[in-house]
Amino acid sequence: MRLRERPAPPPPANTPTQGARTRPVVLATLAVPFEPDALRVALGAALESQAPLIVVDAVELPLWPQSIATRHADTELEADRACIRETVDQASALGLHVEHLRVRSPHPVDAVLEVAGEREAGLLVFGPDRGRVRPRRFARMVRRIRRRASCLLWVAGEGP
Repeated sequence: MRLRERPAPPPPANTPTQGARTRPVVLATLAVPFEPDALRVALGAALESQAPLIVVDAVELPLWPQSIATRHADTELEADRACIRETVDQASALGLHVEHLRVRSPHPVDAVLEVAGEREAGLLVFGPDRGRVRPRRFARMVRRIRRRASCLLWVAGEGP
């Protein structure tokens, strides 16, 4: 049989257009609005890869005795919630599939990592407004995320 007469080989089974699942982009904050650069990176990545965007607002839930003593257990301001909701609406207006999760936990960084792991995120954008989080606390959280993240990571204030 000559080369020209051979039938064409079948296409590979795992081509990107045939049933490949895009891993979501997770945009995370800690009960404060997002850094503008973090929002830009997350939206750009989700639009470019046509991946779903998961917006995680991790709110620190004080331990029970502490919340009794302070007579409140909600550490997030209503204005901040509205700002985060506005961000979700902006992303939806761009045509992205957006899921907004508000997670209350005594360990908000662990909660963000758990969501990213469960959803098999392709990119985790950690982008709380750095002016609203104490620098040492922010650095400690970033170290913990870097050690335990199972996906690509972009941190607000650390890159282009």
